[in-house]
Formats: sequence, structure tokens, C-alpha cells
Amino acid sequence: MIGDTLGRWLYCAECVSSHKKINISLNIYNYNSPMGKVLIIGAGGVATVAAHKVAKNTDVFDEIMIASRTKSKCDAIVKAIGRDDIKTAQVDADSVEQLCELFNEFKPDLVMNLALPYQDLTIMEACLQCGCSYLDTANYEPKDEAHFEYSWQWAYKDRFEKAGLTAILGCGFDPGVTSIYTAYAAKHHFDEIQYLDIVDCNAGNHHKAFATNFNPEINIREITQKGLYWEDGKWVETEPLEIHKPLTYPNVGPKESYLLHHEEIESLVKNYPTIKRARFWMTFGQEYLTHLRVIQNIGMDSIKPINYQGMEIVPLQFLKAVLPNPQDLGENYDGETSIGCRIRGLKDGKEHTYYVYNNCSHQAAYEETGMQGVSYTTGVPACIGARMFMLGLWKRPGVWNVEEFDPDPFMEELNKQGLPWHEIHDCDLEL
Repeated sequence: MIGDTLGRWLYCAECVSSHKKINISLNIYNYNSPMGKVLIIGAGGVATVAAHKVAKNTDVFDEIMIASRTKSKCDAIVKAIGRDDIKTAQVDADSVEQLCELFNEFKPDLVMNLALPYQDLTIMEACLQCGCSYLDTANYEPKDEAHFEYSWQWAYKDRFEKAGLTAILGCGFDPGVTSIYTAYAAKHHFDEIQYLDIVDCNAGNHHKAFATNFNPEINIREITQKGLYWEDGKWVETEPLEIHKPLTYPNVGPKESYLLHHEEIESLVKNYPTIKRARFWMTFGQEYLTHLRVIQNIGMDSIKPINYQGMEIVPLQFLKAVLPNPQDLGENYDGETSIGCRIRGLKDGKEHTYYVYNNCSHQAAYEETGMQGVSYTTGVPACIGARMFMLGLWKRPGVWNVEEFDPDPFMEELNKQGLPWHEIHDCDLEL
């Protein structure tokens, strides 16, 4: 790895509201750019953003295919990108047989799973059978149970290792960038990370009475489950949205933030055992929460099938069908997201605090990709992770969470690919 340095001016402050500038140095990684074939599974908002970005990274991706259950959706993405050399295909990602047929025909170096988390294991199985490496943005969830943990995917580690294939887990923003932020902090700013709070604020407005920013079924399952955080070597469970407090977000101001269970906490406390407490916070507006309570009170959040006029339907899946499509929110979406890590620990025997974050404009995301900021902040990191793999920087047999790779080249790419990050040292973390 040959390095040079780049002085990069980043916004900094003693607290969110004050202003200073600091100059920090990052490595510029120079390497030969191998070309590779990538297959994107999915045609939703995240897949759309990732496809736009992959199509721009012509130095590493020489052949691209987009596949989903509905081929016309893939064709629409290709039309929006404006490249007639991108292939499309129909595939049922619940079928290992269909996946293998497609993989053997296209022969991708890397499969980007940007479909539903229910399908993680079938896609991983097909990758193993066909000799393809794998990347996703969210951990596996069983369809009939709202349960989120990495154990199902970590169980594939030995098989991927023996096959000489790489599986990269959780390469979106949260999980994904937040984990890489943590790895970067551990590498450059701390001898020992002790307290980690991941904070996720969407200060945007889509001007709908009620809508979710990504797949409604997945979104509502996540929010309505009990909270979970790590403290003093054990998991602590809370009632849904029980713990909350106002937090101040850069360029946004104070927003009520709620403690949720989020999957990256599980891998981060495993890979950074010095962490005494790790939590995840997300903002919700009161109107959103009111609608959510009504949905729960009338049973529309249920994932248990019911019989209706001789047919079995899942209430939450029906709700998904009548709610606005997250892909259609971008045009009238204004405001921005603010997502980052607030970290406290020790450096040279002294306590140190560190806040690293990104703010993303919904309108800017829409102008570039036709999608809103929540899809953008997930799709861009997926593209960068695929780029890291193609360049050989994140290519290692086995199953890995993103914080187990070198964060530096990924952090460089965030600034280049549309998600610039900022850092604040030794301020009040509010937590």
C-alpha cells in the first residue's frame, strides 16, 4: 500500500453550536484497479442508489447486472442510469435453485444483496454453491418472527473460509458506516473505547401523513420491538421506545431520540470488548409515533397470518401495500439526515470524547439518484464496500462485519462518493 497524504479541512467544534476548523491528514491509497463483475439483487430505493453509484465507478466494475423478482423494476433503474450495457434479470431470491442458475450464467465476482433481510441466508447459500463472494446491508431476519441477531450469518464463517470466499455483513450506514466510524475512532483516537452511542436523526419532511423511509414491513417490525442495549457485560432489555431524551444534532438542533435495538451493537461489543456500554438512538416525530400507536392498537403491525374471506393475509404485509412507496418519497422530501457515533474512552490515560457524523440532504440525494436521503445513505456505503472488495482491500475468506476491515480507505471514499464526514473532539456528548 503506497500512501500519500491529503490535508482535509473538516468542520469541528467544541460543541455542536460553536465553530472551529482543524486540519487532519488521511492516507490516499494508490493501487492498481482490478476490474470485476457485480450482481445487485434488489430493485428498491437502496438498490437504485447503489446501482447509480456502481455505474459511476467504472474503474473497478466492468460488468453490472441488476436482478429482482420484477425485471421491469430493474429495467427502470437501468433507464434512469442511462447505460445500455447494464444487464437485468428476473430472480426469486427465496430460491437457491433460481439464484444458482443466475449466478452460474452471469458469474459475478461479488453479489450485493440489497433485497429483503429474509433472503440473506438463501443468497449466502447460493454464493457458496456457485463460488461468489457476498455483501449485504442488514442482518438476517426470520419472516415469521421479529428477531434480529447475527448468529445465523456468523454460522457460515467456516464454510466461506474453506471456499476462499468473502462475506461482508452490514455495509449500509447503520449498520455499516457507524461501525466503520467506530473502527476509525479505535484506530486513530482511542486506546480504549468505553462508551458508544450511535445516533440517527432524520430531520427531513416527506409531506405525507404517514410513511416509512424504507420497506414498511421491515421498518415497523424494527421500531415496535423491545429495546436492547449493552452495559457492563450483559444485554439490558427495555419496553419499545421506553427510554428517550432530546439530543442535539449538527445543523438540525434538538430532537427527541429513542433507544432501539440495532444489530451493529452486537458485533461492535464483540469486536471491541473494552466497551462498557453501547446504545443506539433514533429520532421520531410525534405525528409518526401517533400513527404508529394507532397501527399497533388495531393490530395492523401483526406478522401473524389471519383468515380473511377464505384467504390468509399478514396484516403488516397488507399495511405495506397501502402505505406510500418509500421509493416515491424523494421528489418532495426536504431537510436532511444526521447520523453518527458519540464515543467516550481513554487516550494516553486521559478521558477523551469524539463525535463523528454525516449530514445528508434529501434533496441532493434525489437530484443525483432519484431517491431520498435514507436510501442514499445506505446505498452509497454498499457501493463503497463493493469497491473495497474489488480492490482487494476488503477481500478475506470468511464472514466479516465491516469494522473488522481497515476503515481508512473506506473513510476516504465516503468523502469522494457523496457522504462527507465531520468530527468533533472533546465536547459534551449529552449521553
